[in-house]
Amino acid sequence: MIRTAFASIATLAALTGPAAALPPLSQERHINDSLVQARVADVLRKGCPTLDARLVRAFSEARKLKRYALDQGYSESQIDAFLDSRDERRRIYAEADRYMVANGVVNGQPDTFCRLGQQEIERKTIAGSLLVAR
Repeated sequence: MIRTAFASIATLAALTGPAAALPPLSQERHINDSLVQARVADVLRKGCPTLDARLVRAFSEARKLKRYALDQGYSESQIDAFLDSRDERRRIYAEADRYMVANGVVNGQPDTFCRLGQQEIERKTIAGSLLVAR
């Protein structure tokens, strides 16, 4: 009986170990900052006629970000649930919008999108690494 109790405690500890200590993905700074920057790059390229996406780079960065999350101890199902969450997507989009507005982007004014995109490229930010000027 004692052996069974210890086995149950060990099983419970294995299930609640490192993953239980992890913050929710919505609070993991590197992941969230990277996703916000990816959204910024996507909006800038759509709003500026002289910017294109570096799609191969974007896919590579997405794979690296997923590997980072897995290495931190998040499970595939936690990652999928986070990425599929409409609320999380809205939050990330809103953060990206705030960033762009704070940096002078104005809807309907492509030159503002182009200017910020060029600045991101020059500063070698995550967003800039996902963009290329035509």
